[in-house]
Amino acid sequence: MLKMARLFKTYLVCILSAIAVCTLSAEDGLMPFRGAWIATVANIDWPSQEAVGNTEKQQEEMIFLLDSLHAIGINAIIFQVRPTADALYRSNYEPVSHWLTGKQGVWNSDDQMVNGKCQNSKCFDPLQWTIDQAHKRHMEVHVWLNPYRVNLAKTDTSMISADHIFRKHPEWFWEYNKQWYFDPGLDVTREWICTIVQDIVSRYDIQAIHMDDYFYPYPAGKLQIPDAETFAKYPRGFTDIRDWRRNNVNLAIQAISSTIRECKDSIQFGISPFGVWRNASVDSTGSATQAGITNYDDLYADIRLWIRSGWIDYVLPQLYWEIGKKVADYEILAHWWANEVRGTKCKLYIGMAPYRLEGAKKDTPWGQGNEISRQMRLNRTIPEISGECFYSTRPLLRNPRGVCDTIKEIYKK
Repeated sequence: MLKMARLFKTYLVCILSAIAVCTLSAEDGLMPFRGAWIATVANIDWPSQEAVGNTEKQQEEMIFLLDSLHAIGINAIIFQVRPTADALYRSNYEPVSHWLTGKQGVWNSDDQMVNGKCQNSKCFDPLQWTIDQAHKRHMEVHVWLNPYRVNLAKTDTSMISADHIFRKHPEWFWEYNKQWYFDPGLDVTREWICTIVQDIVSRYDIQAIHMDDYFYPYPAGKLQIPDAETFAKYPRGFTDIRDWRRNNVNLAIQAISSTIRECKDSIQFGISPFGVWRNASVDSTGSATQAGITNYDDLYADIRLWIRSGWIDYVLPQLYWEIGKKVADYEILAHWWANEVRGTKCKLYIGMAPYRLEGAKKDTPWGQGNEISRQMRLNRTIPEISGECFYSTRPLLRNPRGVCDTIKEIYKK
């Protein structure tokens, strides 16, 4: 009964929010997709370490980023608001990020909250404020969430606040390579992630929920993922733990997709996976690559299934390699992903790496000519590719090898 009551409450909240919240109109939506990631984890893009805990400085920095991106033709930002099961927004469930305020769970002194409500006119909601600023510039906001990660290896658990779900339900988590993760094999963790998604979707005028390549952790040598006990307890009919892990992530993606659609169908769900699904040496339908890590075999992310099942609205593979790279050729992969979305409703954008231009040696592809220009021009010869996204904003705006000028020139045509 309690679960049914909760589902009804969630449905009612979503219906009311869909009516009450205005969205970016179709006329404002600019195509093709021209995006940039704004990473907040470890203060990569925003806010700077100097601006931590300083609302005014944070607003100044975000305005600079948005104005600078808009000036070169970017029409969408992918804004990271949940890097480690924390929040760079006014969450009803998770503590404010220490990368925003300096201490997890503690807002700036002039931004205090009581029972989820601002107590004064200076109360700052970073996400709402950024949405307002982006929409003024006719830019979409895609909210970027990391589903399982709780901390980074360099930030131990002592910084996790007392009211974090990690403290309340330690049995929901396991540790791998000095980092803690939600256990993907538990139903309660999927329910928790969906609760976070529903909360954001119902309260904010965003254009998409976005997740990147961090599902199961990247392999650390021969270190084993500590989920054998969960597998033994909840096998769900599987006998191979690898298939079970993939199914865990499949269930999460399907549930998140349903949560979004039931709440506000206009909001997209996008995934930015590692650039290689599987190598052809393992699966004849995979790409002609020799990647040491793949989505399917190592991260347990079956992106192909998500595309074909209609669970995601766009896929944005991270093709951070140059054209002609022996083990992972950008051109080969661009065509492979184009073939994957052909005949489906899933849109294809390409994740690109202007950060690799910084300090590139002259005898490398990134230090010769203009690799980003070559890749963007190649994209325009593949009909299924309908946009790009650049990782990440700060390196991009430092304009290595004149990349901003290149992007602006291409987008003007």
